[in-house]
Amino acid sequence: MDKPEKISIYCFSGTGNSAKVAGWMQEVAGERGLPCEVINIGSRTSAPPEKPEHGELLVFTSPIHGFNYPPLMLKFLLRFPRGRNRVVLMNTRAGMLIGKFITPGVTGIAFYLTALILVLKGYRIQALKAVDMPSNWISLHPGLNHPTVVYLHQRNLERVKRFANRIYDGKPFFRCLLEVYDLLLLPVAAGYYFIGRFFLSKTFVASADCNLCGKCLEACPVKAIKLVDNRPYWTLSCESCMHCMSYCPSKAIESCHGSVALFVLGWNLLMVWLLSQIPVVKEWSAEFPFLMWLARYLVFLGLFSVWYYLIHHLMRFRVVERMIVFSSLTHFRFWGRRYRALKKF
Repeated sequence: MDKPEKISIYCFSGTGNSAKVAGWMQEVAGERGLPCEVINIGSRTSAPPEKPEHGELLVFTSPIHGFNYPPLMLKFLLRFPRGRNRVVLMNTRAGMLIGKFITPGVTGIAFYLTALILVLKGYRIQALKAVDMPSNWISLHPGLNHPTVVYLHQRNLERVKRFANRIYDGKPFFRCLLEVYDLLLLPVAAGYYFIGRFFLSKTFVASADCNLCGKCLEACPVKAIKLVDNRPYWTLSCESCMHCMSYCPSKAIESCHGSVALFVLGWNLLMVWLLSQIPVVKEWSAEFPFLMWLARYLVFLGLFSVWYYLIHHLMRFRVVERMIVFSSLTHFRFWGRRYRALKKF
């Protein structure tokens, strides 16, 4: 393959992992004297993408959300103009550390789906690369400690620079296709896209520590936060990218684990009661399992949105606010270490 004449890196990033990888790629391009631009698509979702020039190498990098690229990136790629350029697909996924071994995250269907979209538009896929940057999803797991974060940055810097030199020499790279287990996660990825992300977007709350500085509203890459009852409120557009929680200067944003657990418990008890007390529900569940499953989850999401709205308004009362905050794992130091990509790398 020919070496590129110019490089454009299209990047979406929440807590900075993908932006960091894009910066490393740009740094290598600069060392080689190649013109390179990083375009933040989170700040230009309404602007149509520009048609690439002849000889321009296109790089797309984004975090993995629910074993797929987030909807923001998918919508951007669907709007991307047709072309014949070579394309490099990259992602950042949840890296962890056991001793000195970096446990890989899971890419899921992200590469397969986006490669299909771009090939149908006429592009040629040159390389696929997953980068196991520090996981930032403290809604689901304890935050990583600082030595772990530093080590993951160091190792990934070396790996990304080797990869960049390889593809800037025009060489292909498809080693990640050996991770065949990714295809098994198709149902999970589809379920997250249509259900999971709507559920997760209703798990963020602002505690009494919020001083209404407005930074979360301004910095949200998809403008998913608005003020309701003079308090930040997360809409269904939320990508769960963790930017707001990680960059809040007051550390006032929490995941409301306790209220979510209470709602899920109540929902399950309701389902048990319906199946035992209303025979037609049990009959339909046996006769039309998929339709009943779909109906249950649509009702679940609707009721959960109402529950979230209720919790949001009740948090103006000190006793409720304290109960929500102290039942949130992200409030405690052993769990809630906020993460953002390190600047010094």
